[in-house]
Amino acid sequence: MSDTRALFTRQSDAYRANRPTYDPALIAWLSQQAPDQSLAWDCGCGTGQATTDLAKHFQQVVGTDVSAQQLARAEPAPNIDYRCEPAEQTSLAAGSVSLTLVAQALHWFDLDRFYAEVRRVSRPGGLLAVISYNRSTIAPEVDALVDHLYSDILGSYWAEERKHVEQGYRTLPFPFERIQVPPFTLDADWDLARLLGYLESWSALGTYKSAHGTDPLDPLRERFQQAWGDPASTRRVSWPLVVNLGRVS
Repeated sequence: MSDTRALFTRQSDAYRANRPTYDPALIAWLSQQAPDQSLAWDCGCGTGQATTDLAKHFQQVVGTDVSAQQLARAEPAPNIDYRCEPAEQTSLAAGSVSLTLVAQALHWFDLDRFYAEVRRVSRPGGLLAVISYNRSTIAPEVDALVDHLYSDILGSYWAEERKHVEQGYRTLPFPFERIQVPPFTLDADWDLARLLGYLESWSALGTYKSAHGTDPLDPLRERFQQAWGDPASTRRVSWPLVVNLGRVS
């Protein structure tokens, strides 16, 4: 399994500044499905994009991640407790968690051990929600450049686990009673600088830069500007979300 600490530590500033936030309607809907709103666990929370949204609906939220550098850049809140802990072994009390959320991180975990930990910490009727998203859609001319960067330039620099995101986690086991989820999308209105910042947060781009000492985006910046038009203009960026929701028994 890839060293997630190394992958995301070197990208932590870009990750915090440029990753999209999750649909507030999705987080609100998930909180309503939980048996109560006492405690939520955001596992693999990174810099806390989803953690802060959970904190609006739960009395307490614990965000865990193996990267201390990512956690240091997470947004604090009075009811959020960030802990540098692996997904498979946490300090959460047994039978305490109403909702466990994993946003774009399940593919990094030892699933057997993680699922055992979810069962240990979940209260009766507790839920596990696993969210993933792959590539965005913006406009054909921009999407073609993003795809070129993703596949042709960075293809061999993605961690092996990335394939599970591309597959929407369909090939990973999910041994819980499934709950139907209505469709949700992740949407953002970005200018060109924000899009390029998001691309710079990709783990594969960081791996490429470490290997070659150059930024693979640099030769593409002019082409992105031509495809985008006025760099200050905003475009809608959309990621279809895959949400696996299960009741822990």
